[in-house]
Amino acid sequence: MEKEIQKILIIDDDEDVLFAAKMLLKKHVKEVLIEKDPRKIPFLLNQSSYDVILLDMNFSQDTTSGKEGMYWLEQIKERDPHAVVILITAYGDVETAVNALKKGATDFVLKPWQNEKLIATIHAAAKLKNSYNQVNKLQQEKQQLEESIDAPFKSIIGESKALRNVFTIIDKVASTDANVLILGENGTGKELIARALHKKSRRKDNSFVSVDMGALTDSLFESELFGHKKGAFTDAKIDRAGRFEIADKGTIFLDEIGNLSAALQAKLLNVLQSRTVTRLGSNEAIPFDTRLICATNEDIHSMVAKGNFRQDLLYRINTVEIHLPALRDRIEDIPLLADHFLTLYASKYKKEGLKIDPSAIRLLQKYGWPGNIRELQHAIERATIMSDNVNLQSDDFFFLNNKGPITEQSDSMEDSFNLDEVEKQTIQKAIQIHGGNISKAAEELGLTRASLYRRISKYDIS
Repeated sequence: MEKEIQKILIIDDDEDVLFAAKMLLKKHVKEVLIEKDPRKIPFLLNQSSYDVILLDMNFSQDTTSGKEGMYWLEQIKERDPHAVVILITAYGDVETAVNALKKGATDFVLKPWQNEKLIATIHAAAKLKNSYNQVNKLQQEKQQLEESIDAPFKSIIGESKALRNVFTIIDKVASTDANVLILGENGTGKELIARALHKKSRRKDNSFVSVDMGALTDSLFESELFGHKKGAFTDAKIDRAGRFEIADKGTIFLDEIGNLSAALQAKLLNVLQSRTVTRLGSNEAIPFDTRLICATNEDIHSMVAKGNFRQDLLYRINTVEIHLPALRDRIEDIPLLADHFLTLYASKYKKEGLKIDPSAIRLLQKYGWPGNIRELQHAIERATIMSDNVNLQSDDFFFLNNKGPITEQSDSMEDSFNLDEVEKQTIQKAIQIHGGNISKAAEELGLTRASLYRRISKYDIS
């Protein structure tokens, strides 16, 4: 049978105790280290980590008070706050035990010990250490994940007047708990703005939870947002907290909220009014304290006028509205964005020193960018990969001429300024170019497959 406990350290100045403990425990532990001199504890802790440390309370300098043991316990916990220490003594009493536990000891045993009890105590302590390790690992993974997620959002790139107006609103709103609705086309950076609001808020040290409402089916909506109890439905094998619970004390970002059906709008409104959620399969209302940020690329006010979106729900979510400009409305930011993405992808694809020619910048500024910043990012990455030039030239962006409006070459769209018509024709052209392959067309447009399918349905594209 494989031994679950990896390593134990035993510190006692009685060699007989050390020998007896080692003989007993080596049947249950892969490696048992013994040491009679407590002054070597700092060195031993620097050398390795231990599942459990057995520490005598009384050494030769003081054989009855337990003060030496308490001192070395403090030294161990100072070096490793998650160290699991079991104190052993022949002079135990309740007061000593309580003091030891207060100072961080995990348990307390008396000499002479009962073998079965000592083994059981060590196994329990090792499980606690394993829990500490798992929590620490999860915290590190969470930190790395958050750093990875936040990396693209460390700065919002741009100096245009339109973007500075957005910055002004963020500065005014971020420190409040006002609900914010972010409006803008796909690819304009709505989640980036939502994260900026969170980072500048009083909730910045708590969770930021992002939910793509457009990707949630009606059947998954309640389970994902409100949670469920074990057995609530076929695949509910464990209790699970919903996104609102997870975002408690933090921020929840509901993206593509304009895609909710009338039934789901009613359920969401009820939760926002009551500030409680009830998990599927439960009758218990769970309160939450969450800052709400929503976003949509739809003309939500027109949707309200047409009866496609509840007016009372709109009032709940748009205490403050932030309108993000399309990239074609902030062309002065294109050089900055292009340089940023070029630096990113030149490093990624080992083409350091790659530059972008002014003629290429002029071309990028003339293009209509139906996919906005996301499309620009994709274009820079594609050109970086394919170009053999030291500087990216206009020819390296030849593919832009085949898939969307150039602002000075919009004959195919008859100079239409109707955004719905522009979007419809762009989608049709992308699907045509990729031979009807929806996945490739969606990637080209900077959309998810679900988002593209919704637009195909919206515009009745066959």
